[in-house]
Amino acid sequence: MSPETWKNIGRPAVFPTTQLAHSASGGKLNIVGEVPCTVSKGTVTKNATLYLTKKPSLDLMGLDLIETLKLADHSINSICRRVSTDNTPEWNQKNAMLQRHQNVFREGLGECTKAKALLTLKPAATPVFRPRRPVPYADLPVVEQELERLQKLGVIEPVNFSEWAAPIVVVKKTNGSVRLCADYSTGLNEALETHQYPLPLPEDLFAKLNGGKLFAKLDLSEAYLQIPVADESKNLLTINTHKGLFRYNRLPFGVKTAPSIFQQIMDTMLQDVSGAAAYLDDIIIMGVDRVDLEKKLDQVLTRIAEYGLRLRPEKCDFCMQKVRYLGFIIDKDGRRPDPENTLAVKTMPRPTDVTTLRSFLGLVSHYGAFIPNLHQLRAPLNNLVKNVKWSWSATCQTFFDEIKKVLVSDLLLTHYDPSLPIVVASDASHYGIGAVISHIMPDGSEKAISHAARSLTSAERNYSQIEKEALSIIFAVKKFHKMIFGRQFTLLTDHKPLLAIFESKKGIPVYTANRLQRWGTTLLGYDFKIKYQPTTDFGQADALSRLIGSQVKQKEDTLVAAIETETEVHRVLEDAVDGLPVTFKAIKDATENDKTLREVSGYLLTKWPNRRFQGEMLQYFRRRDSLMMVDSCIMFGDRIIVPKVLRYKVLKQFHSGHPGINKMKALAGSYAYWPTMDQDIENRCRNCSSCLQAAKSPSKCEPQQWEKPNSPWERLHADFAGPIQGKMFLIIVDAFTKWPEVYIMPNCTTSETIRKLSTLFSSFGVPETLVTDNGSQFAAESFKHFCRTNGINHLRSPPYHPQSNGQAERFVDTFKRALLKGGGEGTTEQVITKFLTSYRSTPNPNVQDGKSPAEAMFGRRIRAVFDAMLPSKLVDERSRDPSIRNFSIGDKVYIKSYMGKNRWEPGEVVQKLGRVLYKVRGAFGTCIRHTNQILKDKRTVQTRSNRPTFPLDLILDAPMPQTPRNTEKKSWTRKTTRTMGRRRNPVIKLQVDPRKKPYSG
Repeated sequence: MSPETWKNIGRPAVFPTTQLAHSASGGKLNIVGEVPCTVSKGTVTKNATLYLTKKPSLDLMGLDLIETLKLADHSINSICRRVSTDNTPEWNQKNAMLQRHQNVFREGLGECTKAKALLTLKPAATPVFRPRRPVPYADLPVVEQELERLQKLGVIEPVNFSEWAAPIVVVKKTNGSVRLCADYSTGLNEALETHQYPLPLPEDLFAKLNGGKLFAKLDLSEAYLQIPVADESKNLLTINTHKGLFRYNRLPFGVKTAPSIFQQIMDTMLQDVSGAAAYLDDIIIMGVDRVDLEKKLDQVLTRIAEYGLRLRPEKCDFCMQKVRYLGFIIDKDGRRPDPENTLAVKTMPRPTDVTTLRSFLGLVSHYGAFIPNLHQLRAPLNNLVKNVKWSWSATCQTFFDEIKKVLVSDLLLTHYDPSLPIVVASDASHYGIGAVISHIMPDGSEKAISHAARSLTSAERNYSQIEKEALSIIFAVKKFHKMIFGRQFTLLTDHKPLLAIFESKKGIPVYTANRLQRWGTTLLGYDFKIKYQPTTDFGQADALSRLIGSQVKQKEDTLVAAIETETEVHRVLEDAVDGLPVTFKAIKDATENDKTLREVSGYLLTKWPNRRFQGEMLQYFRRRDSLMMVDSCIMFGDRIIVPKVLRYKVLKQFHSGHPGINKMKALAGSYAYWPTMDQDIENRCRNCSSCLQAAKSPSKCEPQQWEKPNSPWERLHADFAGPIQGKMFLIIVDAFTKWPEVYIMPNCTTSETIRKLSTLFSSFGVPETLVTDNGSQFAAESFKHFCRTNGINHLRSPPYHPQSNGQAERFVDTFKRALLKGGGEGTTEQVITKFLTSYRSTPNPNVQDGKSPAEAMFGRRIRAVFDAMLPSKLVDERSRDPSIRNFSIGDKVYIKSYMGKNRWEPGEVVQKLGRVLYKVRGAFGTCIRHTNQILKDKRTVQTRSNRPTFPLDLILDAPMPQTPRNTEKKSWTRKTTRTMGRRRNPVIKLQVDPRKKPYSG
């Protein structure tokens, strides 16, 4: 049984086996394992064992099973007059090559020893550093395994710094593994100079293959990753991941210049080998007979070994009588157009209604400008689109067939030519998808190279329209890959929303629906410009998507896509429902009973009408391109639409932790949607009696910001809160992640404080810096010894200046309000636990990338009521710092004194402790003061440009310098003063009392 069949029957369990098997030619078949199963045909059923192999498209059935199920057309023991041996030369030649060139075919990644990839930047290019993309937490282990695998292979290596960084997009394969794609469309590709090496012309390739009667095709294993990158270019290929920065040592997929660099290496490798040609990673060798082919194969494989490259034996074909290549079939008679290029048009069924007829006539109109008198053939068909009864006559069928003959004739078809501009158009209907690749000829006319179409599966028909249109694009680029990869082309679509997703220079949008993100990674390696074309001018692809003949999806593609689709759809649905206090069945039942959502479901499965909507239906209509049906539920992107009867229950659960309006919107927006959700959230928060009773007054001033730490748990802020309800609490906040810890203190002694901190550090590690106030617990010698022993830099805020410990002070305020709100909802410990869970799980705009404290702390979302939440919208941090006065070591200053009769004492700056803290020495000894408590000695000579700006309270309290009295009498004359006719108000001095607390407990 082949891997494709195993996937088709649902991936049943595979058990180990010692069974050996060989092919008819004697070659060994790799058996992966055995699958017990039941095989039925009609009324006959038999238990059997299937053996899973690694070889694709290999499905064999034993004689006993064939006879039991009566599958044989002839008697098993009958004599055949002729036995086909077409495959025997191929297998014999392949086995011979595998034996003689084992190094080329062995497993592992090769490395080119003859050339390196060099990337050249444009002169005006500037570095672009993009933040990392979020990775689903369930997939983190496999992503880390892939990163480790690439590290072991030498493909990537970690770096600590880089000016360039691109995010990665993770694609999960159907076998559970992942593929990492670097999204260099975010900046690097735009900054790279074009590598001036053209792809070979088809005529040049075919010239090398003329006269061949037997052919072989070789396929390189992970071709680009076998090409090393020059040292000076490695930093350009840095990727940003959740594990940090890594740079590529090999040429990755997705770099704009990679195809031309790779083609140059292939041409150099094969330049003196006759009968061999390479188009990117496909190598074709021809021979006039088997001996000649083997001789040339030996030459090519020897050259590949010299270059250090390796091949995938399962993808290589030997001793073939014909091959498909660049839209042609090559055999002993030469080359001829591949019938598959025109199959979509030749098998196009006749229109069955006015809508499909209009689509076909649109196709005729598109090409009619290039063919004289084509409009005469459509005259009988034009009559059917008028207000007449539909009647498809024999005359209509005749003209329909004649038009199709013209469309696939040489008048409208041309052969692939890399020197001509390429246009790829794709479209989707409710039933199918269609695509056409065309050349723009020198005279401006458009000629098709190939057409393609297929019908949609039942699952795909449930896609939203934007997903169907995106699927048609992916179908087109995969179908025409050989003709468009490595060169620039234009992609046409009649669905405007796709431009915002696939045209973005910042990469695939993070919040794009998962399926579209996965498809977007397919386009990362292509160099294209996407353009919008109105539907009225899109006949070449529209007709192919609506008039589907026998072009159904390939069996293996259906299996892979169906499995991917099912797992992807259910994963999105489960993620959304897990965050809600209702079950999937409840949402499904309520959706089916909701009149509005039932109407929306009908439109999603058919088509939205062109009429005016009102109320909620208008909101759904405006978002119709982002809606899709999943198991009778409606999804808006990754969020589930909640029916009316469940909205109150969902709102109540979202507000269980009493978040504010903005935080509740961020939390709810990660899981659910309905048109009036924002308004309902605002009403819920404003009408919550607990929130109203604990509402705080607006903050009058902002504290001085500390420098941002570089990693979690680098700097902690600690403070005591209370007494609250007769209890004291120890508060610790991590400055980087805003992760809070709260301990109920039986007493506030130094020993108890050290005991709590030791417990905390045993779980999370010892921080580099601990910031506290001047409480007796933190000023004790035992606490200083504790910090020194653990290598902690202990910083205490200056006396009477609690703002310097603002991180802890701010959280104390939040914590007090949380206890007030949660009063009566349980014990103090229960209220604290609920509050901490909500706070740690809610996106925080002050955390990097707007993550929650838990995600920033652990790199994952903790399991809470809502399971997970997406990062809230990033908000640029606004600098709220006032003008900061700086002092240098040795500066003569006055410091504010809080003891004695003098309010200012002279001193000298001896050490700078931070951005705003200084150690000052004077007659009073040595002390620490904040910049707002320091005044520069006015006797120091200063120029106007470097005089500092002083706070008003410091200027008013500054000592006046004494001026020596001059006893010499001088004559003077009173000057005439002018009194202005304005009212003079008395000066009001600003009185600042630092002894007052910022709030009362």
